[in-house]
Amino acid sequence: MLKSMTGYGRAQKIIGGRDILVEIRSVNHRYYEYSSRIPRSYSYIDEKLKALLKTGITRGKAEVSVTVINIEAKDTEITVNRSVAQGYINALRSIKDEFSLEDDLSLSKLIKLPDIFSVTKAPDNEEQIWHDIAEVAGEALDKFVAMRETEGSKLRSDIIAKTDLLLSMVGQVEELSPKTVENYRNKLRQKLSEILESKDIDEQRIVTEAAVFAEKIAVDEETVRLRSHISQLRDMLDSSDAVGRKLDFIVQEMNREVNTIGSKAQDLSVTKIVVDMKAEIEKIREQIQNIE
Repeated sequence: MLKSMTGYGRAQKIIGGRDILVEIRSVNHRYYEYSSRIPRSYSYIDEKLKALLKTGITRGKAEVSVTVINIEAKDTEITVNRSVAQGYINALRSIKDEFSLEDDLSLSKLIKLPDIFSVTKAPDNEEQIWHDIAEVAGEALDKFVAMRETEGSKLRSDIIAKTDLLLSMVGQVEELSPKTVENYRNKLRQKLSEILESKDIDEQRIVTEAAVFAEKIAVDEETVRLRSHISQLRDMLDSSDAVGRKLDFIVQEMNREVNTIGSKAQDLSVTKIVVDMKAEIEKIREQIQNIE
């Protein structure tokens, strides 16, 4: 299915005490370009995440954002420095006895004293964390690809409509070309008659001159090739592969044939059609720039 290079996908889940949010967005780019915004403590997942995205993205500038919030604090450990606590207790009680103070030492007061508790971060289980993030990233990628396919379908429909119009204009050129030769033949007969001031004109000469003229302005080959290019382009739009670059080449060839028709045009009507054809091809080219 045809895919646009513009897309967005978002997924969020709570797994293993962590609130994980993954967002993927992309814009046009000639190749696959990856960038990320990941918390520094999880930087070890970056290469794996890049590889995961590449399974669903062939072309485009993709940016992935990962946010991880530890909502159950499972990655921290709290330990009691018992020797420090005992030291505080002994010191306070010695002051009490020395200065005859009231003994109102309590746990709530003790925990306010520095260095009694140590909060340390437990070692990460990197494989498990990656497994959890990959699960969320996979869902975001599925939504991202689905959006690209939806946009690709719209592009396909629009391009097909434009190629229908192009084929119609090719038909007009093919219909007008013989008339151009006939008009030339009539003008040539009139001109020779005026020059020779006689109606006794060498008809063979007129036929020969008209044939030479027809050869110079003939666009049969160009219109046949143009129809072939349009047919190839339409076939590619139904391909399941990434065809953006191939489509770009075909459009260049279409433009080349239309330019040749324009250079041969000896009729104002054909010239106008050529201008319209070039405008439609340019619109198709702009749309193809957004196809993967």
